[in-house]
Amino acid sequence: MSLDAHLVVRRESFTLDATLTAGAGEVVALLGPNGAGKTTALRALAGLIGLDGGHISLDGHRVEKVPPEHRHIGVVFQDYLLFPHLSALDNVAFGPRCRGVAKTESRVRAADQLARVGLSEHVRKKPRQLSGGQAQRVALARALATDPQLLLLDEPLAALDARTRLDTRAHLRGHLAGHAGPTVLVTHDPLDAMMLADRLVIIEDGRVVQTGDAASVTSQPRTDYVARLVGLNLYRGQCVDTRAGIAGGFALTVRSPVTGDVFVAFPPSAVALYPERPEGSPRNTWPATVTAVARHGDALRVELAGPIAVAADITPAAAVQLALEPGSRVWASVKATEVSAYPAATNV
Repeated sequence: MSLDAHLVVRRESFTLDATLTAGAGEVVALLGPNGAGKTTALRALAGLIGLDGGHISLDGHRVEKVPPEHRHIGVVFQDYLLFPHLSALDNVAFGPRCRGVAKTESRVRAADQLARVGLSEHVRKKPRQLSGGQAQRVALARALATDPQLLLLDEPLAALDARTRLDTRAHLRGHLAGHAGPTVLVTHDPLDAMMLADRLVIIEDGRVVQTGDAASVTSQPRTDYVARLVGLNLYRGQCVDTRAGIAGGFALTVRSPVTGDVFVAFPPSAVALYPERPEGSPRNTWPATVTAVARHGDALRVELAGPIAVAADITPAAAVQLALEPGSRVWASVKATEVSAYPAATNV
């Protein structure tokens, strides 16, 4: 079973135009800022909103004109939408019953699915008697009980508290591995995406801007949004050999030779700050002005203006020594070995 979709949905001030594919057993995460079109894409796949163009194919069969209830798609919504008056068993059995499966067989399937997600001892409980993590697993079991060709998850961990989210995330990947068909997961949390998905699809302004496994996306971001997610300074420019021009005549020396249109990236932790121009004049050195200082984990994140806008992570002790505050003048430096450059042209 595979998914091949081109989703075109037009609204008054927004157009989704995205191509999505997923293979059998593959978990694909849609990741992007609020309003990017992630939920619109999921609802279009589910048939809850119609397409204005494109197609949706499951295992080679077009389904975009098939009513939602006949698409053989399982959906886990953000708030789970469990029936409050039904037990966990009857909630899960509801799907097969709607597909015409006999009551006894539906309950057998439901019990089996609840056992697979570790809830055999909770089959008689109503949703109000379940924890958030247990309710999430009931919703997943209900979606899987219909043996869907495609599984869709809309922010499946968003309703959980931090501790429950951590525990549930650790188990959800294993549950998803039991689904033979493709899974599409919508999330705004990069950690959820990286831990649960085989492949990330980054959507911004209704378009797919980058796709790949977690390692490739995080090591070579292609938009400011992705760069912020993974904590990198990112610029676009032209490179000749190891010299990359990125802004108004400013250039950085990079660690490996590249020629052409490139992205240039380095982590804030690679940026060193000095009160005066450092001796030896490292190749990547420039004057800068502090615009903001804020705590960032165990470090301080210093935002700098200058030939380029850059973020630097330094220790609190270093900030005190430098007497950093908005308006302070410093020198910034980054070693060429810390600066990566990679071709900007790519197919997404």
